[in-house]
Amino acid sequence: MVPRPCSVQAALAVIGEKWSLLAVRELAFGVHRFDSIVRNTGAPRDILTNRLRRLESAGVVEKRQYSEHPPRFEYHLTEAGSELRPVLLSLGQWGDRWAVDVPTVRFEHTCGEALELVHTCKACGGEVTGRDLKAEQLTSDWTSAA
Repeated sequence: MVPRPCSVQAALAVIGEKWSLLAVRELAFGVHRFDSIVRNTGAPRDILTNRLRRLESAGVVEKRQYSEHPPRFEYHLTEAGSELRPVLLSLGQWGDRWAVDVPTVRFEHTCGEALELVHTCKACGGEVTGRDLKAEQLTSDWTSAA
């Protein structure tokens, strides 16, 4: 049986592992040095090295040299990586509601209010819940629910 082709599946192949997402979180928070990413994520050094290399090859992260002697590098989000910020915020908001007893961070928007992320349709401004969508089949190997 061949699984349904899916952009979610393709995205998870790039970022769908715990240490990868936590590394992206740290970069989004402005943490760029390897040792700090290790400390803040708790990731084993060898695994984090592997995940950062995979994120770099996928175009999510880029390495920038900040010291020549000895050679040292920082990691930064690319445009693709920066587009993961709202995904992480949504995931964190879900975790605050359903996975932890007490949230560990509160985000404040530039308007001065606590952030409560709501997904909206760019065309009409209406809230998007996922229950209000209709999928259009774009490939012949995509099947709807049976």
